Amino acid sequence: MEEHKTYTAFDGFNRIGTGDLRTMLAETWKHLTENGNARVIIYDDCTGRQVDFDFSGGLDAVLERALPKAEPKGPGRPKLGVVSREISLLPRHWEWLERQPVSASAVIRRLVDAARRSEDRSRERIEAAGNFMWSIAGNLEGFEEASRALYAGK
Repeated sequence: MEEHKTYTAFDGFNRIGTGDLRTMLAETWKHLTENGNARVIIYDDCTGRQVDFDFSGGLDAVLERALPKAEPKGPGRPKLGVVSREISLLPRHWEWLERQPVSASAVIRRLVDAARRSEDRSRERIEAAGNFMWSIAGNLEGFEEASRALYAGK
């Protein structure tokens, strides 16, 4: 299951809107229809990277193009968000999994969750801030000092 993603739209240095994809697209579309010469830039809040969307046509057309399509239902436990997929392991991996006190799926889920928890998220956050800073303020006075401070952890 994908984590809840948010986006932020700017017209120059003015923030137009922030929120999930549907909310941000609606706010941005409204801004663009009211301000024909707006220069909008949209950022993925998680990565700080610029993302592009096609705002031609009405809001319904914009949302239809941008929002992910519903995936067909298949095996698994959809109410819990469980998705069934195949994985390939070596025999020694299967042997180890079979010796565990819970099912192979439960062991794999626990291992993945533990790895996700132990990930160093701070580096991702610094990279996202750096991407955003470079895009929106790369030509401003003091950018280099601010960038050095960000990556030095100050």
